Amino acid sequence: MPRRDDAAGDVGRSLSKVPRWMSELKRSITSVDGLAAALSLSDEELAGARRAEAEGLPMRITPYYLSLCDKHDPACPVRLQCVPRAEEAREVPGDLADPLGEVAHEVAPHLVQRYPDRALLLATDRCAVYCRFCTRSRMVGDGGGAVSMDALAPAFRYLEAHPEVRDVIVSGGDPLTLSTDRLVRVVARLRAIESVDTIRLATRVPVTLPSRITSELLRALRPYHPLWVMTHFNHPKELSREAERACKRLVDHGFPVNNQTVLLRGVNDSADTLTQLFRTLVKWRVRPYYLLQADVVRGTSHLRTPLAAGIAIMEQLQGRLSGIALPKLIVDTPAGMGKVPIGPSYIVEQQPGRTLLRTHRGVTVEVLDPPAENRLAIDAPATVEGLDPPADNGPAIESPPAPAAHRAMPRPRVALPVTS
Repeated sequence: MPRRDDAAGDVGRSLSKVPRWMSELKRSITSVDGLAAALSLSDEELAGARRAEAEGLPMRITPYYLSLCDKHDPACPVRLQCVPRAEEAREVPGDLADPLGEVAHEVAPHLVQRYPDRALLLATDRCAVYCRFCTRSRMVGDGGGAVSMDALAPAFRYLEAHPEVRDVIVSGGDPLTLSTDRLVRVVARLRAIESVDTIRLATRVPVTLPSRITSELLRALRPYHPLWVMTHFNHPKELSREAERACKRLVDHGFPVNNQTVLLRGVNDSADTLTQLFRTLVKWRVRPYYLLQADVVRGTSHLRTPLAAGIAIMEQLQGRLSGIALPKLIVDTPAGMGKVPIGPSYIVEQQPGRTLLRTHRGVTVEVLDPPAENRLAIDAPATVEGLDPPADNGPAIESPPAPAAHRAMPRPRVALPVTS
């Protein structure tokens, strides 16, 4: 097994004082006794915690995230996300240990590629909080910790040999639980690969450990922009002052922040809850990016909603929320076949040249296509390599001569509707 080093070792060697965020991680709840001392547990929670401690997805809850839980209500939306329950032992048809087929799509150790232009780098198996609906429950918290740079070397070599991969998501586990020094080394190595345009950090620490977003971290990462942060707020109870400060610090230091909310039964499966969540995130300059149908992870059926529930919620949100606050509803299909956007259908009837649409007000509106003969051929940008150019639709309008540097690239002609 490849050698791994934990973050605490890195920091212990380089700093005389343990950072606050790391001290908080060390004080996380990881045992049944610790959980029972902090919360009034139901029978289902006690049974779930005992199972998790013995054999299931490990339990870890930071003191900060624990403070957001209602101590006496097992139905608390934060508590449902982090406290194990007896229902985790139940498997139903369709449940999978690896719902996104990541093992089958591993192209190098710790590197998963399910799309032509992007890849997923798994840099650690540790998180600040182990969410009970975790897609990677098969591997997180298995004791390995941070993956060494030597173990990641084949992944870096693969990316160098495949320049079609332009976007790398650094995940795990949560990469921001790594020491700053180790995280910077991973990011710097990726940034040295010329074909990698975008690096995304998939992290839940703004939600579960906001003290991790330090000036030291932001200063260390800023030289490697563009870096995007993909975070994971699921309920308005998570929108604390500490979380707000963490998100605003990220944005102020040039990190665009996108949010991926997982639709969870009893947590956020209502339009009112999501409206409050998304509006607040936009105020923080965090973009609601995806509303994700929960993955079909083994032992999570009690937290999943029917597909129809998400579609109905999106129909209620359409027209209620600004476009910048309205995420895509996404199903990440089993076996790694890719994400599929879904949602309500607003097409009432479609005929050649004519479409009837239903608006969020319930009004039916007719939209007419332009007549086929009423078109004008004009110059258009060159086609993308590998795509056939459109058919010639007649003489093009004369354009000014292109600069010498651009004349070698032919500019095909396409037909566009005439406006009068």
